[in-house]
Amino acid sequence: MKVLVYGAGGSQQFPVIKALKEKGATVIATTSQEDKLELLQQAGAEALLANMADKDRLLEITKGVDAISFLVPFFLPNPLDGYEYARNAIDAAVASKVKLLVWNSSGFILPVKIGNPAMDIRIDIAGYLQESGLPHIIIQPSVYAENLLGPWTAPFVKTEQTLTYPTPEAMPVGWIATRDVAALVAKALYSPNLAGQSFQVSGMENLTGNMLADKFSIGLEKRITYRQLPPADFGKILDGLFGPGVGKGAETMYQEITDTGNYPVMYNPDMAAVLEKLPITMTHIEEWVREQHAVFN
Repeated sequence: MKVLVYGAGGSQQFPVIKALKEKGATVIATTSQEDKLELLQQAGAEALLANMADKDRLLEITKGVDAISFLVPFFLPNPLDGYEYARNAIDAAVASKVKLLVWNSSGFILPVKIGNPAMDIRIDIAGYLQESGLPHIIIQPSVYAENLLGPWTAPFVKTEQTLTYPTPEAMPVGWIATRDVAALVAKALYSPNLAGQSFQVSGMENLTGNMLADKFSIGLEKRITYRQLPPADFGKILDGLFGPGVGKGAETMYQEITDTGNYPVMYNPDMAAVLEKLPITMTHIEEWVREQHAVFN
């Protein structure tokens, strides 16, 4: 099977290459960054440059493809561009008669829009996919464990034995490893019988801040405590990484969660049912922490 993987140079999509290669797929991997082409080739993919704003280019690279692994980057200078990228990719897939598209929505799709464009466009993309008639499966991950490797968390674990994140301590989260999501995406690409279905996926445990810190303590074999990172500080870090203003949406969201105590659901209590349809081996969070020992020490 020939599979096109969009945005394969990014942290969410790159592991999909390995998961697909293990299934014997021929992988065509796209990136908009020329310096990542060699990385994709080394992973065993045919690497192509493609800007998702370029409709003609997407149509060109989609011809002859059996299936597509699709994702819209969450942190875009203009989040509304993500909807344009999605329409371009979906239109190209329809024109090329692609048999199945699996969309990793990079988060749960909320029932209503909340005023955060990066999250609200998921509703629009899901609607466009449905109207297109293209066979598709949606994988909705909760929160990636790899987020904890960022500069808002890892340095504080290393120097202060403190686990910091912008969520309130009492807010539970079902952290999921990136490789588990990649495995679920790959499994879905080989499951055309599930077309039309959407799966919320998370880790197997719903952990408050203190519970997560306990997992870190086990994985690192030293005492780690939890501290909420002020949302404004989180926003500033994102601005520094992705450009001025990029972090404002995340800052506003986490501040509202903190002020209201209305915690969004970031966990699927019925993951066992998901794994019956998409059977993979899940990663326990303390196991994941242990594997990242060098980062946190």
